[in-house]
Amino acid sequence: MKKQILSALATVAVAAALTPSAFAQNVAIVNGKAIPKERLEALSQQIARSGRPVTPDMQGQLRDEVIAREIFAQEAHNRGLDATDDYKNQVELTKESILIRELFADFQKNNAVSDEDVKAEYDKFASANSGKEYHARHILVEKEDQAKDIIAKIKKGAKFEDLAKKFSKDPGSGAKGGDLGWANPSSYVKEFSDALVGLGKGKMTETPVKSQFGYHVIRLDEVRDAQLPKLEDVKPQIAQQLMQQKMAKFQEELRGKAKVE
Repeated sequence: MKKQILSALATVAVAAALTPSAFAQNVAIVNGKAIPKERLEALSQQIARSGRPVTPDMQGQLRDEVIAREIFAQEAHNRGLDATDDYKNQVELTKESILIRELFADFQKNNAVSDEDVKAEYDKFASANSGKEYHARHILVEKEDQAKDIIAKIKKGAKFEDLAKKFSKDPGSGAKGGDLGWANPSSYVKEFSDALVGLGKGKMTETPVKSQFGYHVIRLDEVRDAQLPKLEDVKPQIAQQLMQQKMAKFQEELRGKAKVE
């Protein structure tokens, strides 16, 4: 009789756990264990952080996913897999990763890059890249005599672009007829830059220009005022770069303060 009473009480307890209010607080109950709605929300946030949009029609899929995870996790627990050293070490590494992610997220939240910081960085960039831009072509060869021979051929009527495609050792510009596009002279090595700015529009170097890369034959096609991007167009990239610098400094400071034995 006593056993029957206890059994009846147990049945009532299980029934109470399965009331509508209990289901309202949980995603589901798997083998008597409740899956709280917070777990579904955490999965949604995890997906969102990875860059994938979480749409309303995905809720059913996410619910199925957390239920499946609970089923598989229960089976792994029943097999004692959560008691192995390998599992425990992986859990610790995962916990560390999550905690570090939260640390960096907190740092970014409290050390936001201001519009003033972005503007100052843009002004530095604009100052360093203002002035003139040059559209040049060049032919790069290993030996001075070869460069002199190319200059002679061009003076006799050979096309600069054709000789660049045939002889230039510069893999970036050679296939394009020696075209280097528009650039500030400061982006080139000094010997090349000095020779370039000394040329008139449409003119070619009369003698080979020696640099650390070899011998250059240079032709200046066009000159214009520097075309800088607008602040609004590069603001996100500048902000991201400044935040990366802040993060690197923060990490370096933490390493410096740590006592490692």
